[in-house]
Amino acid sequence: MVDCDLRNPSVHKAFNLPNGEGLTNVLADELDFHEVSKHLSGPDLEVLTSGPKPPDPSELLGSNRMKKFVEKASAECDMLILDAPPVLPVTDSVVLSRLADGIVIVLSYGKTTNEMAAQAKENLEKVGANVLGAVINNIPEKDHNHSGYGYYYGYAEDSKTKNRRKPRLLGVREKAGRRSL
Repeated sequence: MVDCDLRNPSVHKAFNLPNGEGLTNVLADELDFHEVSKHLSGPDLEVLTSGPKPPDPSELLGSNRMKKFVEKASAECDMLILDAPPVLPVTDSVVLSRLADGIVIVLSYGKTTNEMAAQAKENLEKVGANVLGAVINNIPEKDHNHSGYGYYYGYAEDSKTKNRRKPRLLGVREKAGRRSL
């Protein structure tokens, strides 16, 4: 898993990892990604955090070095997941989508509007991205005393919510012969 959100990284927080070195060091300093990635115990997971914030994230993510990194990492890993920033406010995700075999759009329940989701999908499809589908996160629990899964599915738009979340992108690349998500 690679944190490609060079503006507001979060993967290191989710896994409780340091973010002193990461993707930006691999691209700018030409380090081998295995030197700065972290192996998590338990699951067979290697995490490459974003590293220091660069002056121009879109330029770095759209560079030939990024393309070569993705090619090398996807050849060495069973699956490469690129966690990217929101699709709508910046071009970073659209640039990254060209490097992925498939795209999963991540929507925040009650925050991402239908219009935002449709615009994100349209922006990605305009550049030829293979949109596989969407995932809705942050779904609230319906009933704490209810047995079973305790979650409900669907979409509810709260017109009073001012803090909307933009759709995020997860890019997926796999070795030849492996099935995509």
